Amino acid sequence: MAKILQLNIRLEHIAPKIWRRVLVPDSITFKGLHEIIQNAMGWGNCHLWQFKNGRNNYIGLAELLEDDVQDAGKLKLSAIFNKIKAKVSYEYDFGDGWDHIILLEKILEPDKKLVYPVCIDGARNCPPEDCGGVWGYSQLVETMADKKHPEYKDMKEWLGYIYKPEKFDLKEANHRLRNL
Repeated sequence: MAKILQLNIRLEHIAPKIWRRVLVPDSITFKGLHEIIQNAMGWGNCHLWQFKNGRNNYIGLAELLEDDVQDAGKLKLSAIFNKIKAKVSYEYDFGDGWDHIILLEKILEPDKKLVYPVCIDGARNCPPEDCGGVWGYSQLVETMADKKHPEYKDMKEWLGYIYKPEKFDLKEANHRLRNL
């Protein structure tokens, strides 16, 4: 029977921190973990991505593989997440460069009352897609915090909604995960 991994997914280079804590079976692949991260964080799965385990060990999509890249569709989490504090990095959107750290916090026995994957905690709203990376995100947060900012109206129109950086909805994250 698969073990359950408690993973902390943290978006790097942004303060205050944006993070999620998820429970996932260790039998899923890194491609499956990519889909979990997309849904738990609130990303739109619109861009390329890769994992990095160590200095030069990449995990990615089979159709884009180079000789030294492991196939994310075949490599199971149990191959790397087998000791507490094991970690990998995850990059989403090579243009904006959203770097995440995935840290193994606990290895648990399955709980028959839970359906996996499940998000159990988190903080703050994921940045909007294509907002320009860390720099663009900080500008967006500054602009959206001031309705009198000269770019507020244009930013709101571009987004199509009012972005609230402090908002994290656990129920919404789990709704997205259930639809995997």
